[in-house]
Order: sequence, then C-alpha cells, then structure tokens
Amino acid sequence: MTRVAVAGFQHETNTFAPFPTTLELFETGGSWPTLTRGDALHEVMAGLNIPLSGFMAACPHEMIPILWCSAEPGGYVDPDAFESIVGEIVSTITQSDPDAVYLDLHGAMVTRAHDDAEAEILARVRAAVGPDVPIVASFDLHGNLSPAVAEIADGVTLYRTYPHTDLADTGARASQLLDTLLHTPLAKAYAQVGLIVPITAQSTEFAPAKDLYASLTELDVLSADIAMGFPPADIPDCGPSVFAYDPDPAKAQAAVDRIAAAIMAAEHQFDARLEAASDCVARALTLKAPVVIADPQDNPGAGGTGDTTGVLRALIENEVPDAVLSMLYDPKAAAAAHAAGEGAEIEIVLGGAFDQYSAPLPARARVERLSDGVFDFTGPMFGGARAHLGPVARLRLIGTGVTVVVGSRRGQNADQEMFRVVGIEPADHAIVCVKSGVHFMADYLRISDRILFAEAPGANPCHFDALPYERLRPGVRLGPGGPLSGM
Repeated sequence: MTRVAVAGFQHETNTFAPFPTTLELFETGGSWPTLTRGDALHEVMAGLNIPLSGFMAACPHEMIPILWCSAEPGGYVDPDAFESIVGEIVSTITQSDPDAVYLDLHGAMVTRAHDDAEAEILARVRAAVGPDVPIVASFDLHGNLSPAVAEIADGVTLYRTYPHTDLADTGARASQLLDTLLHTPLAKAYAQVGLIVPITAQSTEFAPAKDLYASLTELDVLSADIAMGFPPADIPDCGPSVFAYDPDPAKAQAAVDRIAAAIMAAEHQFDARLEAASDCVARALTLKAPVVIADPQDNPGAGGTGDTTGVLRALIENEVPDAVLSMLYDPKAAAAAHAAGEGAEIEIVLGGAFDQYSAPLPARARVERLSDGVFDFTGPMFGGARAHLGPVARLRLIGTGVTVVVGSRRGQNADQEMFRVVGIEPADHAIVCVKSGVHFMADYLRISDRILFAEAPGANPCHFDALPYERLRPGVRLGPGGPLSGM
C-alpha cells in the first residue's frame, strides 16, 4: 500500500504590511480552521473548500496526516513560526518514511531569511525523503513561484479561479497528478512572466484572466497551470509563472511557451478597475440598489490592515442615506461597544491605527447588535468553515446613514455572513461596502452585479508606483504599460 504524507502551511506575505505574522496567528485561526494536527485532519477538513480537503477526499492511498495551518495575510512570517511549523512537518515526514508527499502551500510566503519560503520548505522535505520520492504541491493562484519550486517539486497544481472557489478541486487535481507520477515519468516545463498584474485585474470573472484560465483545458498536455503572482511582495520572483507536465517534454514546453506569450499579449487588458473612493460612492448613488463597493487596497486578505477609514469617510461626505460596511478591524471599538451594551450610545474613534494609510474617525454611535464573532460561513469560498473573529459589534453612526461592523480579528469580507453575524441582510441596503479585493464577488454577485472598486490608501496598492520596490529581478514590468524594474 502506497503511503502518502500530507501537510498544509499557508501564508500570503505582504512585505510592505506594517505588522509581522506570528506563531499565535497560525494557532488561533480566524476565517480558516486553527492549526490542526494528525488524525483530527480527517474530521476538520471534511467538506471544506481547502486544497488538503480535496486531496484527502480524492486520494486512494493510505495517508499520514501531519498538520494544516493558515494565518490571515500580513507581514513577514516570524522565524519562530516558520521554523516551528516546518520543523514539525519535516520531522514527521522523516520518522514516517512515506512513499510520496503532498503539500498544501500558498506560494507567496516570505520570511526575513527566505524570500521564497515555499522553496525552502520543499528543499527541506526533499532532503528528508531523498531524490526518488514524489513530491506534489498545490499553490494559490497568487503564488510568486520561483524556478526553485519548479525544480524541486515533481508536480504542481494551482487554483484556477479568483474568487477562489476551486481550492478543494485543486487538491483533487494534485492527487490525480501524484497518482500519475507514481507510475509514469513526467517531463516538466516552467516559465516566469515579466509583468506584475494588479490584484483586482487577476479576477477570472473578467477578461483577460477569464480567457487565459479557460484556455488551460484546451492544451494538449496532462496538466498546465498559471500563477498570477502576488504584487505586494518585494522579492526577486514576484510575478506570474506557468507550469506544465506531460510525458512528452516538447508538449510540456510548447504549452508553457504558449501561455506565457498569451499573458504578455494581454498586458493592456489587465484593468485594475479602481476609481477614487468619493467618485465611486457618488456613482453608486446613481445606480439601482444594492450596489457593492469593494475596498481592495485595504483588503485584509492581501495583508491590508483592515482598519482604514478612506471609504468610510467617502460614504459620510457623500451623505449616503443607507450604507453598511463590514468588517472594520478595531478591537478597541468592539470592546467599547460590548462594554456599553446593545442600545447604548457611545463616543468612539474608529480605525486609522496606521497613519500612513488613514486617520482615525471620531463618531457618536449607537450599539445596535453584539456578537461573539463565532459563526458559520455559507458562501461559495468559505462555506462550511467556522469563523472565530472575536467580539463583533454593529454600530450606527448617528447623524449619518452609515452602519459599520467592527471586529476583533482581521478578516476579509468574502461572505455575506460577515454582515449577518450582527443581523444585517446585505441585500436590504442601498450600498454594501466590503473590505475585500475580489473574493467577495463569489457570494455578493448573488445579490447584485453592480460592483465597484474604490481607491483609498491601504497596504495593498493596486497601482505599483505606490510600492517602493527595491529587490525585483531586472526587467519586470510594473503593471500594464508601466516601467521596467531595474531600469
């Protein structure tokens, strides 16, 4: 019986984010499950939209479950977190002596010591199992995947949707690829693409990404995938990459060449879709309700602080009669609301903890609803997972038409339950504002196709002149029509 060691360690690192990612954040969870070990993975992973879940459901072999963990995207992963988690994975693999290994990774993890943390993980696992044991890994569509990843891994699969509704499917494809590798040698091909694509332009809801990903199934190879890259990462390998696998080396290489050329040919179609926050709100007022406004540059799911007040101020300044916003990361405001109790009116200061992005917003608010922040997601991406966001409060800003949901843990709003946790039904409101980049669309398109992207300062700039890159490899174009790095 073939024995497969399985583990997952995920983080999307924004090297410009103003806070580190500690071991505690992997241990406590948030929108995803907490750090889970051993046989408990069978129960925790069952039915979730997580690559390891899909792999475990599809894998016909005996599995050695090690651990799975994830932390909300943020700054550099602390050394103790990286060494502790990777050390546990590698030691268990060494002790168990598996016939194959599957790793559920992200592809954009960075530590101060490792620009390409996933390549370091793969290298340590390869050293533990030797050259002949197949290693397959799945990665996020936003991975910044280096040549080292392509060289060390025997097989790679990547998400093909953004919003990421196919995480479990990607794990299942990894299982299929591993099965093939166990009995058939496969040639691999890989290429980097010298273009950094704005995160909002990577959505597979729009062209050209929609068409690029659709073309993958038309290629005459066993497996092909695209990583679009994660822009707010000042590392040499930031940007898109392409993978292909096939018994025929020429076919694999031809597929990679074709996809890489198609990405560059589509350069000027990658539209970030942003408009100034005040203009965005003003336009929303002219459209049929409900209108959904995203705040992508303060998306916690891309390392944003989750507490900027730019869009909130635009709502107030435009005197909107009915708007709801979720979720503003503000533990102090949530604690004050819980201390005051439902029905109380309080003087409060909202958000703005990082003055490089926004200022705090003083307000008088009525505490309308309180929650412990524990609830089940129901949308296409997170559905089935349980959130643990700490104390949450619904605050009506007196003298305005704005209601704000404040929470105690950072988490992007990619699910309508981020409103319903405090009794707000998004479809009942004229303007619905979400701290998210693109993932929200999977659930919110169910209530409206009137979706706007507001530009307000945050830690995830979608125009790259706002990012002080210093370490990109030379010749990478900074966005469609942008300058070349190192020039």
